[in-house]
Amino acid sequence: MSSLPYAADAESALKPEELKVLRDQYEKEGNFVGIQTKFNYAWGLIKAPSRAEQQEGVRLLSEIYRSAPERRRECLYYLALGEFKLGNYAEARRYNDSLLSLEAGNLQAASLRGLIDDKVQKEGLMGVAIVGGLAVAAGVVGSMMFKGMKKR
Repeated sequence: MSSLPYAADAESALKPEELKVLRDQYEKEGNFVGIQTKFNYAWGLIKAPSRAEQQEGVRLLSEIYRSAPERRRECLYYLALGEFKLGNYAEARRYNDSLLSLEAGNLQAASLRGLIDDKVQKEGLMGVAIVGGLAVAAGVVGSMMFKGMKKR
């Protein structure tokens, strides 16, 4: 069984003082920051409500992914969660699918896949509705202009 958290855990932000502890440790280690310290801080940032902090968390996880092959599996899931929170669903799906190709039975990744698919479908339907509404509005304006030209 995997020790990865479910996606809902990413929605619960750390208390500011908890994030400060992680930040202080990260900064204290400076140029010699450990992988675990960096990882913990990145996860805290991804859970933060601020988009800029979430982006920084994804950036730090990307660095870990590139530099620590032994942490790649774990990073894939957290990168997928981070990208999901940022609304980058294609990237979230790419990371999550990579993890599922390694661990087809990973329940957390399967759950996240469902959330990603639901969000993409919902936003896709909203996009269709917006485009449809714009087309109707353009049709109304066009017909009004056409009627105005006929009266001349």
